Amino acid sequence: MKKSEIKFFVTLDEENIPEKIEWMAEDNINSGLSETKTISISLWDEKKNNTLRIDLWTKEMKTDEMKRFYVDCIGGLSQSILNSTGDEFMSKETNKLCDRLIEHIKNKSD
Repeated sequence: MKKSEIKFFVTLDEENIPEKIEWMAEDNINSGLSETKTISISLWDEKKNNTLRIDLWTKEMKTDEMKRFYVDCIGGLSQSILNSTGDEFMSKETNKLCDRLIEHIKNKSD
């Protein structure tokens, strides 16, 4: 059985606020560390029947970028819902939410 490892490296300031986030994966076509401004990881805890989350972002992450990031995450979840469960209704409703959020973001920036 093949195993693949993903690593995250977070540089914190003196107040434990992320200044830099880097990551690497064994199967990544780009070798070495890649830098990012934010990560959002969700894990299913079967024993507690609950989702565990890790959300980190750097000081440089702008609010409008963060909003776009979360809309993109929700859009990705829409496709994951369809792929993993086949539930077209949930997938379509999630996409509709993304459409409404995109409009909200556009209207706030006008």
